[in-house]
Amino acid sequence: MRVFISADIEGCAWTTNWDETRKGQAEYPAAAQQMTNEVKAACEGAIAAGADYILIKDAHGTSRNIDLSQLPKCCEVIRGGNSSPITMVEGIDGSFDAAMFVGYHSAAGRNGNPLSHTYTARTTRITINGQPCSEFLLYSYACAMAGVPTVFLAGDKMLTEDSRELHPKLQTVAVKDGLGGYTRCKQPAYACDLIREGAEKALRQDLTDALCTIPEHFVYEVSFKEHPQAVKSSYYPGFVQIDSHTIRMETDNLMDILRSIPFVL
Repeated sequence: MRVFISADIEGCAWTTNWDETRKGQAEYPAAAQQMTNEVKAACEGAIAAGADYILIKDAHGTSRNIDLSQLPKCCEVIRGGNSSPITMVEGIDGSFDAAMFVGYHSAAGRNGNPLSHTYTARTTRITINGQPCSEFLLYSYACAMAGVPTVFLAGDKMLTEDSRELHPKLQTVAVKDGLGGYTRCKQPAYACDLIREGAEKALRQDLTDALCTIPEHFVYEVSFKEHPQAVKSSYYPGFVQIDSHTIRMETDNLMDILRSIPFVL
């Protein structure tokens, strides 16, 4: 079994403020270690379920956060990036049996995590077809475009609740909750135990009907904190400005949205 894992940091059972997520800050090493621990736990659960190859995309910031030396030998890690439109799932293709997401966080405009955002901190809300648009939504749909079902998600409680209906066989693990500026985190080793168990359970399912149905049409709206950014971003092909802070794109092709993200957000 070939498994793909995308890993972020803001949804791990540790991070509470931005400095913990930024390489070079005093509190970053502990957060990066927890990110590594949670990815390792997901790998161990996948191996217990029969995985013999796991490709991991380090999907946070510099994409140089995970300590490869602590992972099982059947793993490979993509570090850095090549500016692909599917940035957080670079490396995904139809050869994989399933995708899993670890360390993911609530969408921009949601209050389930002090670090809630979607790709950037410059927005107040992003939606697709009227629903909060998280990074998990975007890049799990990107996996579906490649024909790979998403079966596991670990992150903050609100994201897991918001995402539960996106994929038919999705198993979720909430490792923390949040409100305002605080997080309520599970003990880190226990969080890893839950991830290990959840990943194994997810991959032991019959995955015959696990692939989601991608919407046939997308209405994508982005509301910026600063109105000049809305004006600037409205010039990207396919967008129109609908109020002082908000732009909209309508398309039948998810790749139009993914392609715009590095330029618009």
